[in-house]
Amino acid sequence: MKRENLGRAQDVTATQPISLDVLREKYLKAGETSAEDLFRRVARALASVEAEADREKYEALFLANLHAGAIGAGRIMSAAGTDIQATLINCFVQPVGDCIQGVDDEGFPGIYEALREAAETMRRGGGVGYDFSRIRPRGAEVKGTHSMASGPCSYINVFDQSCSTVESAGSRRGAQMGVLRIDHPDVKEFITAKRTPGRWNNFNVSVGVSDAFIEAVQADAPWELVHRARPGAALQAQGAHQRADGLWVYATVPARELWDTIMKSAYDFAEPGILFLGRINEDNNLHYCEDIAATNPCGEQPLPSYGCCDLGPIILTRFVRNAFGRGGAAAFDFEAFEQAVALQVRALDNVLDVTFWPLPQQRDEAMAKRRIGVGFTGMGNTLAMLQLRYNAPEGRAMAARIAERMRDAAYEASVALAQEKGAFPKFNADGYLAPGTFASRLPAALQKSIRKHGIRNSHLLSIAPTGTVSLAFADNASNGIEPPFSWMYKRKKREADGSTSEYAVEDHAWRLYRDGGGDVNALPDYFVSALAMSAQDHIAMMEAVQPFVDTAISKTVNIPADYPYEDFKDLYLQAWRARLKGLATYRPNAILGSVLEVSTPAPAPAAAAPTPAPAAPVVDPMRTVIESRPKGGLSAVAEKVEYWTQEGHKTLYIIVSFLPVPTGVGNHTVDRAIEFFMPVGQSGESQQWITSSMRLLSLAARGGFLERALSDMRKVAWDRGPVRLGTHQRADGAMVPMWHDSEVAAIAFAVQNILARRVAEPQQQSLPLDEPEAPAGMPPAMAGKKCSECGAHAVIRKDGCDYCTQCGHLGSCG
Repeated sequence: MKRENLGRAQDVTATQPISLDVLREKYLKAGETSAEDLFRRVARALASVEAEADREKYEALFLANLHAGAIGAGRIMSAAGTDIQATLINCFVQPVGDCIQGVDDEGFPGIYEALREAAETMRRGGGVGYDFSRIRPRGAEVKGTHSMASGPCSYINVFDQSCSTVESAGSRRGAQMGVLRIDHPDVKEFITAKRTPGRWNNFNVSVGVSDAFIEAVQADAPWELVHRARPGAALQAQGAHQRADGLWVYATVPARELWDTIMKSAYDFAEPGILFLGRINEDNNLHYCEDIAATNPCGEQPLPSYGCCDLGPIILTRFVRNAFGRGGAAAFDFEAFEQAVALQVRALDNVLDVTFWPLPQQRDEAMAKRRIGVGFTGMGNTLAMLQLRYNAPEGRAMAARIAERMRDAAYEASVALAQEKGAFPKFNADGYLAPGTFASRLPAALQKSIRKHGIRNSHLLSIAPTGTVSLAFADNASNGIEPPFSWMYKRKKREADGSTSEYAVEDHAWRLYRDGGGDVNALPDYFVSALAMSAQDHIAMMEAVQPFVDTAISKTVNIPADYPYEDFKDLYLQAWRARLKGLATYRPNAILGSVLEVSTPAPAPAAAAPTPAPAAPVVDPMRTVIESRPKGGLSAVAEKVEYWTQEGHKTLYIIVSFLPVPTGVGNHTVDRAIEFFMPVGQSGESQQWITSSMRLLSLAARGGFLERALSDMRKVAWDRGPVRLGTHQRADGAMVPMWHDSEVAAIAFAVQNILARRVAEPQQQSLPLDEPEAPAGMPPAMAGKKCSECGAHAVIRKDGCDYCTQCGHLGSCG
């Protein structure tokens, strides 16, 4: 197999500082100083399960493929080859049965057993998806206790709270996906749950929808809400009855009314997403031996009970030749790409044998079916480098070609691997190639090979979000299948000598175009960002690529705040007609921020002095309402915030966008913060309380009450110990660490300092971007009450007085 062409794309002149920062902070381990060290660790680990005589050969091949752009997902790059007992698998689906403990009568783990299994999975680094539909509805009989059931939504509350207290491996909070079927009697409560502020902050939620329901919506037909559990007497008195198939009908509702509830909640609260379960199961290669009712937290992997996501994206930009038509016609090197895909299949198959498994059931499921997920990142940048517009037919056609060639190369490699190592144990040729499955649409020659030799992996492809791996290993190439979000923003960083440096975080393709002499102030029309295209354009790209992906595609369709509901309400139907397997949307809106809006009475007017004419009202430019985010680019800063919890050192990046607003004095303007953002994937696969806080702060900023919102955030407390961020000056001039009651409070403090530094002189900055360790020689703080001065929980009774062992503050005596 030729290797010499792999990854020979046009290089950017130097590595971006952001890439080096993320590499060091998220992926390098003790003793590692470069990506080369990391690649060698990963390649050695993945080759360790090969036959001893072949290990050296495959270590070299895997290393070359990593350099070529065939990387692992975050868990692989972080933990492979280390002594950490953390899984290399990003996500799982865990079953939840209809009982409290033990297993239910269908063999599914009871609610609290499922909770224990999920906690162990998250502790080891995996996110978890669940189908809660087996749990009996609110008002159903519970014979053992002669009581009425409280319903699945009440138990999702328990899972949500558990997630908020369980840190996964590497101090990352685990992500969760909750699914409920559209025919469950409690589905309306599930759909509208997030209208309650703070509820299920650690969950993404999606409704599992059948084709029969979509047909009922289109026909304006009634829809029965059913469950196998017997309703209580009160519900039966209201008309609940048993059907011929044994299921109990709790209620019958108009399908369109239920559909409108979904769409209005998605429009107002960005959730629920939707899963087309009929399409998922019809397309499933293992339709003959499993049923799928849920996905992993980001939606790209529909999975059965205990199924897992073993993911590895390939950096597409590495395979573009003559980018932007420089040196010849721009082209995609399909041959080199197919070689990388083929070897990636072997590497990910080996991950299943290398990884630590949180639960034996997960290991057994993986060994029986050997699911893997070869994917890609940088699609948006790749199309621009090929001079193709993302939302044009030519761009979608190229994306489909890339996905098709990836499909065929992956399946061919898995067949070859089956000849060498054996097919996955659950393989059955007739079932696998049965009409309707994904495999039944493969080229005839490939189907013939599968029937003859079997195949090593039941599923091979998955288009996942790539989070920080695109930042660390792909020069900030566009994420997954997405188009770029922005071309460039500024980031400030405190250096070791106390000075502040500023550098740009740049989109890979934009950067490459500029460094080759292109004018970035007059970009060609094939440079198109996510916000510059319609919702239909996003769906059209998924429609072009999904036929060549045997699992699913993770993508969120972003729409502006003023997008009409009449247009929005059909988006999910458009996705169903496009034969997608699911969809999520996000529309920023005022309702999400309404919990922060507290009306305040106008102050009483002061006694007016005689004036010749009424004075013009004073308008504070920082408090006027900005109805929506202005279109186009905004000035922005990105800052690294370091803080310490009981679990250790943590790092986050916060991006703040500013809008110049007139002061009313001449032509002077002042920068006003109007948007806050924290990049996905940096502190957990789905740390939703942070995402929510950023959205709410953005709304508060545009509503003119940002200061009050930040002040309220500073008051948030939790039960997991204080958080150290910033410093406090003691009376003697010494600087000691400052403590906060929660991560939320610490982040609010960091934001306040970012805003203050926007208008302050550099020497007035009070929050270093790279915070120093505590001053040497300080005595250790002792546990006690909270100090009113520095915030540390370190106040003891000393000589009859309250004394802070952290900062020395002397409180009340006697």
